[in-house]
Amino acid sequence: MAEVSERITISGRGKMFRKGFVAGSPIIFGYIPIALTYGVLAYQSGLTLFELTFMSAAVFAGAAQFLGVSMVAAGVSAAEIIIAVFVLNFRHFVMSLSFVNQMKAHAKKRKLPLTLFLTDETFAISSIHKKEAKGPHAFWFYFGVMLAAYSAWVLGSLAGGLLGNVMPKALSDSMGIALYAMFIGLLVPSLKKSIAVGGIAGAAMIINSTAQWAGLTAGWSIVIGTILGGLLGVFLLPDEEEEEE
Repeated sequence: MAEVSERITISGRGKMFRKGFVAGSPIIFGYIPIALTYGVLAYQSGLTLFELTFMSAAVFAGAAQFLGVSMVAAGVSAAEIIIAVFVLNFRHFVMSLSFVNQMKAHAKKRKLPLTLFLTDETFAISSIHKKEAKGPHAFWFYFGVMLAAYSAWVLGSLAGGLLGNVMPKALSDSMGIALYAMFIGLLVPSLKKSIAVGGIAGAAMIINSTAQWAGLTAGWSIVIGTILGGLLGVFLLPDEEEEEE
């Protein structure tokens, strides 16, 4: 009986893992082209193949990695890059708290490691599939979602780094527009919901430019612009509850 019960448990885990991987598979198609672009730009910015791949494996955050690569290319210090990436990724703390609350019925040793793999996309998929959190094999479902995204990002970055080694410099330089296109792509949907978002983005740009004009380095200017822009959002953006009313 014990062997039968164990087989059923293993089978249930495998089924939930496959279900999660399938649920996360759309992320793969979105991540690969962005990861390829990141890999090319990172290699052209001076990072080695190991460094750019390790950055994807350790940081696993597209916007932060693009920002980090642009700062490396600008000759910014390591301290400034770390602080800027930390500030940009601060929202991950909020997503992690929400995810942990969603998995409150499960042990910490199960749910806490999964928070390391949360991105905007994996968090969105996990939020859609809340009912799976109530099952006994919830860990395996969400692990499947996150492994699909994580493997696509890391392997895509590696492939981009390899392409950066053989791609003509003129072509790879033109891919630098991807950084600006990505941030514009993140901004436009928010602009449709609230014009205040545009004002905050504009204010952050002015703050960043003013800080650089005042003599601060590019890295600290980005950090100050991000922090003050975020604080403006606290006061200018309406709460979700107010919007619903």
